[in-house]
Amino acid sequence: MIPASFDYVRAKSLRDALNAIGTDGTKVLAGGHSLIPMMRFRLAQPGRLLDIGQLAELKGIDLKGRGARIGAGTSYRELLDSPELAERYPLIAEATRGIGDVQVRNRGTIGGGLAHADPASDMPAVMLALGATFNLRSKGGKRSVAAADFFTGAFTTALASDELLIDIALPAPPKKAGMAYASFEQKASGYAIAAAAAVVTKSRKTITGVTLALTGVGDRAYLADASGAVGSHGDDAALEAAVANVTKGIDVNGDIHASVEYRSHLARVVARRAIALALSRAG
Repeated sequence: MIPASFDYVRAKSLRDALNAIGTDGTKVLAGGHSLIPMMRFRLAQPGRLLDIGQLAELKGIDLKGRGARIGAGTSYRELLDSPELAERYPLIAEATRGIGDVQVRNRGTIGGGLAHADPASDMPAVMLALGATFNLRSKGGKRSVAAADFFTGAFTTALASDELLIDIALPAPPKKAGMAYASFEQKASGYAIAAAAAVVTKSRKTITGVTLALTGVGDRAYLADASGAVGSHGDDAALEAAVANVTKGIDVNGDIHASVEYRSHLARVVARRAIALALSRAG
């Protein structure tokens, strides 16, 4: 299909972008691989596109101390091309390799995907598991929002209409943590029917901490309680108990790809797989 008519503006600087973003009917365009398909199906009909894809201020990966800063305009390809980022946060590379196809990874941006907040996208769960903080900016100032508070619903975030996501701040990962991403994908689209990101720490052979996030299950990515595995050696019984309630309190989606019951089952399967694999990688 052909999108409805719209005006197009390319921001020459971050100031340009912040001055234009609050205008009614304006949608931000970064890589475009989320917004443009919606426009073609007329699920989105913005009156004006504000292209921020060329802003150098929004690009780049900066490793500071044991943490990191990732510019919102950094492409998935740039994430994959950073060996330092892959070494420090292997979870990012593991999830990113499964995003879209080569064209999407070359043009799509991490900030665009996070701000779009598709309920089945991969990166929100990764950011939740890593404890990321999102730095936002408007003409009126700056603020920071924890990933756990950023995703508020399907295609809905804590971003105000006049704000841009500037960068993502990642804390230092726990020492010798193991990380893993497990996903059941819808073959045609590549989006997750259910997927899980896990960060696990252990002392000797005992699990000392588990952070688990799921996507594709409800109306947004969310943190799930897998603390039942803490104190165990990660045996089958402990992992089964730890993931038994990963959909508790969640309105699980049912659609043509998976019923509520089947998606709930898949959520437990991917959660267990992610935890077990992360445990095997923990130092």
